[in-house]
Amino acid sequence: MDVNGARDARGTRERLVVVGGDAAGMSAASQARRLRGPDELEIVAFERGNFTSFSACGIPYWVGGDVSDRDELIARTPEEHRERAIDLRMRTEVTAIDPAGKRVRAREAGTGTAYWTPYDKLVIATGARPVRPDLPGVDAPGVHGVQTLDDGQALIDTLSRTRGRRAVVVGAGYIGVEMAEALIHRGYEVTVVNRGSEPMSTLDPDMGRLVHEAMEGLGITMVDDAEVTEVRTGEDGRVRAVATRDAEYPADVVVLGIGVRPETSLAAAAGLPLGAHGGLLTDRAMRVRGHEDIWAGGDCVEVLDLVSGQERHIALGTHANKHGQVIGTNVGGGYATFPGVVGTAVSKVCDLEIARTGLREKDARRVGLRFVTVTIESTSRAGYYPGASPMTVKMIAEQRTGRLLGVQIVGREGAAKRVDVAAVALTAGMTVERMTALDLGYAPPFSPVWDPVLVAARKAATAVRQTC
Repeated sequence: MDVNGARDARGTRERLVVVGGDAAGMSAASQARRLRGPDELEIVAFERGNFTSFSACGIPYWVGGDVSDRDELIARTPEEHRERAIDLRMRTEVTAIDPAGKRVRAREAGTGTAYWTPYDKLVIATGARPVRPDLPGVDAPGVHGVQTLDDGQALIDTLSRTRGRRAVVVGAGYIGVEMAEALIHRGYEVTVVNRGSEPMSTLDPDMGRLVHEAMEGLGITMVDDAEVTEVRTGEDGRVRAVATRDAEYPADVVVLGIGVRPETSLAAAAGLPLGAHGGLLTDRAMRVRGHEDIWAGGDCVEVLDLVSGQERHIALGTHANKHGQVIGTNVGGGYATFPGVVGTAVSKVCDLEIARTGLREKDARRVGLRFVTVTIESTSRAGYYPGASPMTVKMIAEQRTGRLLGVQIVGREGAAKRVDVAAVALTAGMTVERMTALDLGYAPPFSPVWDPVLVAARKAATAVRQTC
């Protein structure tokens, strides 16, 4: 390799360069390698961090002690990728993309050496970056974001050596509520400060209220409608409190769970097309629009919402791995597409399960849909069977047509995965009337005779008929 220019001639082999060594990037590299051997395709991958192919979604459970060892979250190590003839360069950050010259510039963290690497095909899988508000004290010791395994290890180290037992979580989305649970498991007094009216803004507020009540029942102090203005520090420079306009909340450790944004600074500098949410825009083959030899996938892209018909940014490992498979297939000479998403996600806080798919009420309003909503109370099992627990299901359907638009579920054991039935119905474009005839499995240990999702569908179908 010539660090000042291009590599030596590589004959007739094509070179695939992958920027980003986690789910989408390494799935693409691995799938391309399955289809094309090293004699046909050279694969060079750059990862600026210390780990590859890891589960960021598992970090809260590692921090909370449900997962005992960090390595359990690693699906494939750098050495395993290299054994598959992938030239994986760790702790090497790509600092520029030159689409016209078909090359990327990278810098090694250890030596500072910088060099250009040409490509025939490029995959951008730069992921997402945590939202870190521009507040006084936000960079003080004891304040943690949680995005990578290094972040998780740093937080665990802080929790292990901190004498105080007070924690403040800023934000009440998926990461915020999961980290609140992890800190409860660690024996901390937990306060969650949330700028929204209820936790879990991915739910409608009435369903978010159920989450709020359950979290308070677990001993978590919930502070809604509160904007953090400052992270206050003590004489030693470490965090001591989180301040809002109206109050101060003592803290020995602070976890930021405000959400993420697409990491597309490289793409933007290279003039690649970005959408309204800041993510890269691709076609159904995950090829960057207007660029024949560049693909992108994972948390750095926007995807089609199959329900609303609009582009969305959804940072989930499930999508990233699918994107990687599609990209790798296309780069490897096959053909695959990614049709879009319906926005399915699940989470938990201790024994409370939270699930959603499709549109919320405000999403439906934003795209001009008229709809009906119904909410039902049911149980996870037949009411007479031991262990039956309450479950709330909210369903949104389009007026007149009855097309299913969205479902939200909050309950205990057995609640969250029921959302998969709704996700399939959304993908198929089913009406709520059609859903009522679904032949779902039944036995008293698993469901009432009428599954809660079907009870909601029956009520929604009635509401639709009443609007006609």
